[in-house]
Amino acid sequence: MEVPILGSDSVKWTELPIPSSSAATADADIPTTCTPLSHDCASSVAIGDPPTYLIWRIHKLLPRTLELLELCANKEFPKLGLRIAFPEALSPLVFLCKNEIDIASRSHPYLLCALTVSGVAYLVRLGTISSYASRSVIRPEDLIEFNLHGYGPITSAAATPSGCLVIGRNDGSLACFQLGTLDSTAPGFVQELRDDPGIGSLWGFMSRGRMVGAVQDLAISMVHGKPLVFVIHTDGVLRVWDLSFHIRLFTHKINSPTVAGATLVRLWVGQVDNDSSIIPLAILYRHNLEINSETICVYGLRCNLGDRIVLLLEPSEQSIPMEEDGWVDVKLTSNKICILKNNGLVLHKLLHLNVNTVDAVCYALQEEFVADQLFQSSEHSSDDLFLITHSVFSSSKEHIPPVVSSIFLRRLLLPGIHHNAALRATLLDYNRHWSESDFQSLTADGLKKEILSLIEHEGLTDNSTSIFCCWKNFSARYFQNWCKSNAPCGLLVDSSTGTVGLIRKNSVSLFRSVEDIERLNDGSSDELGNFPSFGLDSFDEALDCELLTEMLRCVINVSQQLGKPSSAIFYEALISAPPVILSEEIIQRLLKILETGYSSTVAMLHVSDLGPDVAWEKSLADHKNLRKFSIDMLLSLHALHEKSGTWSRILSVIENYLKYLIPHKVIQKFDAEVALDVNASILVQATSQVAKVMFESALDILLFLSYLVSISGQINMLQDDISKIQLDLVPMVQEIIYEWILLHFFATTPSESAAIEDFSSQLSLLQIDSNAGRTSWNEKLGKCEFTLAFIFLLNVRSSSTNQSHLTPRSIPNVQDVSNSIREFASWTIWGQNGDSFTILSRAADLALILLRHGQYDAVEHLLTIVEAHLQKEKTSHGIQDTDGGWCLLHHLFGCCFLAQAHRGLNGILKERKVHEAVRCFFRAASGKGSAQALGSLPQEAGLPHLGIDGNVSAAAWRLHYYQWAMQIFEQYNISEGACQFALAALEQVEEAYSANNESHDSDSDPFNESISTIKGRLWAHVCKFTLDLNLYYDAYCAIISNPDEESKYIWLRRLIIVLYERGAIKILCGGQLPFIGLAEKVEQELAWKAERSDILAKPNLYKLLYAFEMHQHNWRKAASYMYLYSARLRTETSLKGYQQLWRALKEILNGLSAAINALHLVHPAYAWIDPLLDRNALHNEQYPSKKARITIEDQPASTDVHPQTWKSYIDIEKIENEFVLTSAEYLLSLAHVKWTNTGTQKAPLELVDLLIQTNSYDMAFTILLRFLKGSELKRGLERVFSAMSLKCCPHIVDSSRVGDDPREQGLLLTSSKDEVIVHGSPNMCSANQQSNGISHWGTLELYLDRYKVFNARLPLIVAETLLRTDSQIELPLWLVKLFKDGRRGKTLGMTGQESNPALLFQLYVDYGRYREATNLLLEYIGSFASMRPSNLMNRKRPFGVWFPYTTIQRLWCQLEEMINSGHMVDQCKQLKDLLHGALLRHLQLVKADSEDALS
Repeated sequence: MEVPILGSDSVKWTELPIPSSSAATADADIPTTCTPLSHDCASSVAIGDPPTYLIWRIHKLLPRTLELLELCANKEFPKLGLRIAFPEALSPLVFLCKNEIDIASRSHPYLLCALTVSGVAYLVRLGTISSYASRSVIRPEDLIEFNLHGYGPITSAAATPSGCLVIGRNDGSLACFQLGTLDSTAPGFVQELRDDPGIGSLWGFMSRGRMVGAVQDLAISMVHGKPLVFVIHTDGVLRVWDLSFHIRLFTHKINSPTVAGATLVRLWVGQVDNDSSIIPLAILYRHNLEINSETICVYGLRCNLGDRIVLLLEPSEQSIPMEEDGWVDVKLTSNKICILKNNGLVLHKLLHLNVNTVDAVCYALQEEFVADQLFQSSEHSSDDLFLITHSVFSSSKEHIPPVVSSIFLRRLLLPGIHHNAALRATLLDYNRHWSESDFQSLTADGLKKEILSLIEHEGLTDNSTSIFCCWKNFSARYFQNWCKSNAPCGLLVDSSTGTVGLIRKNSVSLFRSVEDIERLNDGSSDELGNFPSFGLDSFDEALDCELLTEMLRCVINVSQQLGKPSSAIFYEALISAPPVILSEEIIQRLLKILETGYSSTVAMLHVSDLGPDVAWEKSLADHKNLRKFSIDMLLSLHALHEKSGTWSRILSVIENYLKYLIPHKVIQKFDAEVALDVNASILVQATSQVAKVMFESALDILLFLSYLVSISGQINMLQDDISKIQLDLVPMVQEIIYEWILLHFFATTPSESAAIEDFSSQLSLLQIDSNAGRTSWNEKLGKCEFTLAFIFLLNVRSSSTNQSHLTPRSIPNVQDVSNSIREFASWTIWGQNGDSFTILSRAADLALILLRHGQYDAVEHLLTIVEAHLQKEKTSHGIQDTDGGWCLLHHLFGCCFLAQAHRGLNGILKERKVHEAVRCFFRAASGKGSAQALGSLPQEAGLPHLGIDGNVSAAAWRLHYYQWAMQIFEQYNISEGACQFALAALEQVEEAYSANNESHDSDSDPFNESISTIKGRLWAHVCKFTLDLNLYYDAYCAIISNPDEESKYIWLRRLIIVLYERGAIKILCGGQLPFIGLAEKVEQELAWKAERSDILAKPNLYKLLYAFEMHQHNWRKAASYMYLYSARLRTETSLKGYQQLWRALKEILNGLSAAINALHLVHPAYAWIDPLLDRNALHNEQYPSKKARITIEDQPASTDVHPQTWKSYIDIEKIENEFVLTSAEYLLSLAHVKWTNTGTQKAPLELVDLLIQTNSYDMAFTILLRFLKGSELKRGLERVFSAMSLKCCPHIVDSSRVGDDPREQGLLLTSSKDEVIVHGSPNMCSANQQSNGISHWGTLELYLDRYKVFNARLPLIVAETLLRTDSQIELPLWLVKLFKDGRRGKTLGMTGQESNPALLFQLYVDYGRYREATNLLLEYIGSFASMRPSNLMNRKRPFGVWFPYTTIQRLWCQLEEMINSGHMVDQCKQLKDLLHGALLRHLQLVKADSEDALS
């Protein structure tokens, strides 16, 4: 059977160009001299001891390129190959051999001779392939080029290791060219071999008549150290020439009756048999009949040594007819001939005694295996899979798509089936483009994702029919591409070792002999009777042999009825983790198919896919087939029963047969390491093939036995026989299936890629130190061809006494592979020495090896298979009672799940793995015997050592184990699981100590700490893990539960730090945590950290302290911390030159406001805070003495207390004053005006001026009202309104708006929910933007009306300021109205309050506004004269009317002066006349009223 060498399909090539000469290019148009390539061709040669196999290939599509590989048995398959590019297309005449020209040369050990189609010969000295790098070139001294066009046409050629090229010509002569030893111009460079040796040296001087037929083929062979040339001619003549002396040794006209009239085509010469001195010859004949047929005849030339070699043709002849399939390559050795056909390899022994009998051995090619695995062997193979899958999963259809995908995907990536070139070509068919380097870099997981994404894109994910059709089409295309890109090209044969290999288009493989059981399973029914030939020697009785023959025929019938897909589904169910369906259920459903056929779901699918008519015909055919099978089986089983007499004897035969399926135990003595070389690759692949056959054979027996039980009533089977099947045979078969499925799983499952964090540890475990070793190991892991079995081989050592088959010096022959399989299978299943073992113990050993190398998914699958097998045996209860094996299983499960969760899973998958790991560790600790089982684990297993023996109490063991589990979860940063085991360990402390005290065994005392110390440490771990999980409430509960006070306070501080760093510090003040006796500690920690933290940090700890104290109803402490925050913020921002001062001031305002609000909650008697220099006193006394509020002004003179002591306390009024000043500073900062608060209690008037300049009127008035009283307040108001009036004057508005900013200044006591923001700027725009002087009038009117109650002279101040600034300004009506409305209610005339009409009249006169003054006087005089009759009594009262007569007199004089000066004469005269008339009438009225009053 063909065994692909894993990795031979992923070779990277180094290009090596052959320089072209001018002569070659000049002769480019010369006609063809040599035969061109008609197909891909390849060959090999073995050089050295141990042999190095040089493999060369030429592809028909790349005729100018020759590929060269260097294969050594003690090295891995080469990853680098050499591609030699020739200037012209090559002919098949290529020869590769050892370089005997330069025997002592180590740099160029190989010699290549190649002929191009145009007749140019190249002789190239080659070094080892590894010596060539990219852009390497052939040195001129290593290349010889000679044009043979003048000697053509050339029919055949051959070369010797010394560089002698022999060509056969069309005229029947031979020409020898000493390319390696002589110059082309030297005498003797060219020699001719003809029947007349005397003329041979006169080459080219004269022409001869043609004596013999044209040379058809020739070959050179070394016979007793002499090179002999064997030649066949077209006329049927065989000649042999001695190349050393250029003489003919033998000539013979072949006249064989079996090939009469046939044409000689090819000649092969084997090595001489030293014992018989016979040289085997093989000649290919072609019969020229209507149907072309070919025959190979094998002859023997007996060689007699003496003075000269004498050759005699043996009379015996062996004929091997070629079938219509044709042949690809033929190799001849001293004892056999290897014929590579398109459908297989045939080996014939030579010179058999009976020439009419052909002793042939046939080997199947890999195409058959690939077709079988991909369900391409027959038209309905894939359809059977679809039908069986729907029948098995009829009740759970949602599992069909993933199961089908898993089956196809697993088989596509099987070593030997997976082929890089074929898969890349298939992906290209689906427009998935990959470069060669990128594709080869993909791991097995990457390939799975790529293929699955393609299938999901092509089909419907939830539609099983669509998914199946996509897989069916994909597999068909892949198989076509596999056959196309991996076609056979030639044979690799080593006659010295008996090795036979196959060179394919893109890979290399080896042939092995078929195991006896394999031949038995693959044999036809007629061959089943010869059991000794299959190795079944125990069946010596004829009856037993007959019974076994009939039984196996029944087994084959059952297997053929279900088809190959049944084993695929069963295999998938066994190795899937977690299992989709139990294997027992699959057996039952397969039996149901055997009994009743496919399920109704299949019939519905037939109707939908094929139509009702075709579906009906299909259903009838299936029913007919099922009836035929049932009847045949019943007849066969009844006949078998009648022949045996009883079923018990048949069952005994089956039991004896099953023993041959059990892996053999091989006792081995190991001391030499096994390398991961070509032999290891062959071993792994061959093991997978044998394991597959054994598994399927055992499964067929299991199905057959189950079928017997299901129809036991129909075949007269007794209950005892049924019990024997169920209790003895079925468990035996299940164990065989378990063993071989493990071997197949290990040999076919790709390894996982090395995790980055685990890579260094893996290198140290594997002792890979060199850079080449690092790269090689890293490249192998995760590849499809590097399976788990290679990891196991690292732990296998070969025998030193006997040459083991695991480490041969050469590539193994067809028999050696079988021995290697037995040794490796024995080591895997039975262990190193084949000792008695339990399934769990051996599985644990294998799992530990995989865990050590990071193969966590493989461990999960392995342990899942083991667990399922143990559940079948129903031994879980017994294991828990005895040796703790079940605990060991779950312990390894837990380690596996934990490593998987840590390796890179996220989300739900990681949570699921963590939960599974926790569950397994708890189950491992709770089982009986767990301490002994787990304590015996080796420390070098790659896991943290448990560090405790089994001689402790159960509680002490669980305590220790839970702490170990806690540590390993902590090591992997999985806090959830670590927390659970820390809590579980806490539950065991008391019980463990109690049990320890009762035992009084100090020697086995595992405790060297007190209970409180252990609990404190565990509670500390709980706190840490809960903090990692953001479970702050649980972390606090762990802190208050900690009995160790020191640890408690340490973790309390840690809790505060973590909350602060994660922005969750607000939890401390939200009432979620009950601070039972820890409030003071919490406050101290917060205060300590606040003092040492950046004042601008977020979140701010002072605010947290404020919230914390507010929640504790400590109002004064809350106010103190916020005031301290404001003070620190002011100090540090001023020191650091804070750029955006307005943000800091806003935060200061927020802090002061919070402090004020907090103090308002305190009784007024205690509404003060401690001094900043003595704020630690807050922790000592919640409510200090009331006397602390007495200030220095109120303190009696006789007190003994130093005045500075009382002055240092800060009351609420002081904070409010500071708030007001800071508010002013904040508003100025918004307007980019700098002013610094000096901390004094009195606000300077310069601050008010700045506020007025920036239009911050509300703040300016707030400061005046806050800090000024009485006359100072009035003067301040007059100062403010005077400044505001100046802003209303149009000609000085621009100059007076110093620092003006277009914002609405309505802020007084502000607060913000935002924190201090370092970057950014406030919104500088306002809805009421003041852009011109008109708005100032409205502002002046608003504030004058609001604040005139504090100073009645304010309207006068405003009017006087306006007129003083601009005497011609038009006073607004609202301002004039303020004067007019200022009269007292009981007065007449122009009298009134401080701002009355008389004062306005006086201002008009003082500033030359005579018209306005006259009109104002006339208005009031007229008003007095036109009083209503009801008010006449008031007018007639004495002293009831007053007018500013002095001012009137001044107005009169001013008018006269104006008239006299000639200025505005007419206007002044008019005003004077009006004034005179009004005064005259007024005086007359007053006189009349006076007289009336007297009367």
